[in-house]
Amino acid sequence: MTQTPADAPLGALLTVAPPVLSPAEAARHLSRHWGMIGALEALTSERDLNFRLTTDRGRFVVKIANSAEPVEQTRFQNRALRHIAERDPALPVPRVVATRAGADDVALPSGHLMRVISWLDGTPLHAAPRSPAQARALAVGLAHLGLALQGFNDPAASHVLQWDIRHAAHLRRLIPHVTDEGLRALCAAVLDRFDAIAAQFPDWRWQVVHNDLNPHNVLVGDDPDTLAGIIDFGDMVRTPLICDLAVACSYQVASQAGGDPLARFVTFAAAYHGVLPLTEPERAALFDLTAARMVTTVAIASWRAARHPENAPYILRNFPSAQAGLTAFAMLDRATVAQALHDALPMEAS
Repeated sequence: MTQTPADAPLGALLTVAPPVLSPAEAARHLSRHWGMIGALEALTSERDLNFRLTTDRGRFVVKIANSAEPVEQTRFQNRALRHIAERDPALPVPRVVATRAGADDVALPSGHLMRVISWLDGTPLHAAPRSPAQARALAVGLAHLGLALQGFNDPAASHVLQWDIRHAAHLRRLIPHVTDEGLRALCAAVLDRFDAIAAQFPDWRWQVVHNDLNPHNVLVGDDPDTLAGIIDFGDMVRTPLICDLAVACSYQVASQAGGDPLARFVTFAAAYHGVLPLTEPERAALFDLTAARMVTTVAIASWRAARHPENAPYILRNFPSAQAGLTAFAMLDRATVAQALHDALPMEAS
């Protein structure tokens, strides 16, 4: 089918429905290729098909990649996870489970790629109480993940993904799908500011990043102030490093009722900066890049929920937070934000 102008910015990966594979079919492939037998439970996903597998060896995640995703892009995730395990074994990220033949994945007759990764125990962040101590722990964990990914290169790392903040300008075609008039205006204003800073991207630090530290991709421990896992590397991409922090910050601004959204934003950024220091241009752009990620969430979710109503609850799960965050940011004085970041994120003397 020919794409309409509104389809084009999203690409096939965000416009094709997830794979269809019955638990019985998945079980047959698991038994044949991994020698694994157990109970399968379907998990939610934006564009893939995932199962939780419970065996006498423990629990695992079975992932069947969308056929619209190039094979090398899926294998890029496998290679990154293996790289992280070598660079920083203490980081709580999934481990790739090899097949009996020693491969990281299996191509199914349908064309989909199937793989198995380890299951991480913990409470999803969206279901846990929030605190400044928790925010600092998450920021420190993300910074260490960024350090672990430094120097990792892959032919598939530079793929185009609309969730990558650097492509936010393309969202203008999706803004009309935002039904609330006031929210549409906020989104347009954010994109105007984004256009003014996008020209700086080539001069910033670039590397492979996780790119999706949202509350559904983070697990906390019995003590909710401790990080127990970072999951779902499906949006991983090579992009300006600061974009990874901006993504994470966007989910902190409206993370709890009441309180000071600026304080939450600055607390998270400062903890990250303490491990992986920002440059002055990165610090100056962080606020607008964080807002651009909120627009990304609002625009893509609005468009995709209308296109896939059967999956709307999952697609819209981060919409309220993004809407609240954009509203909160619009009420902040930009000079006050700049001063707060300047004070909390000191630059190293050159």
